Amino acid sequence: MTPTGAEVGTYIAGYPSSWLAALDRAPWALTAGAADLIGAHLARLGPDYRVNDGVAVHRRAVVEAGATVKAPAIIGPECRVAAGAYLRGGCWLETGCTVGPGSELKSTYLFAGATAAHFNFVGDSLLGAGVNLEAGAINANHRNEAPETRIVLTLAGRSIETGARKFGALVGDGVRVGANVVIAPGATLLPGTVVPRLGLVDQSA
Repeated sequence: MTPTGAEVGTYIAGYPSSWLAALDRAPWALTAGAADLIGAHLARLGPDYRVNDGVAVHRRAVVEAGATVKAPAIIGPECRVAAGAYLRGGCWLETGCTVGPGSELKSTYLFAGATAAHFNFVGDSLLGAGVNLEAGAINANHRNEAPETRIVLTLAGRSIETGARKFGALVGDGVRVGANVVIAPGATLLPGTVVPRLGLVDQSA
């Protein structure tokens, strides 16, 4: 069963009013199709975005020299992508997001104020507003150690079979993730969750 926008909205308050909700796709379908979906959305951006070879950067965003941003990508106002950051596979940064040195995003959507500031990997995930990942925190997107394990998402008390080979996590607004935490494929974190350093957050089914 596909989750509703309202269910995803219990994790990310800005989701129901976003362009993503209008697509009416499950989170794992949004990440799997990120390159095509973000590429198509480029045509709907306003004049405050500079678009060059499939990468759109808002005039009030900063992409430092030495960052690698592969198309398609949309980097919103007040965002900062630092030297040494790597964005690929279709990435969308809403407003005031930070991707710091040594951090990699793959097929990921960041809502307002989300931060992956120091040596993070975030794969095939949705990060809510104000999420903060401390140094070395990882959002894994593939169960390499157990590839036969199903990726199951638990939303509103029900388990949903994603059928996805790769999917990271649905991380709610205001979540704080400590240094060197691993968030396993299929995890969901409720808004305001604090994950202590060196922890593991796994899917719950």
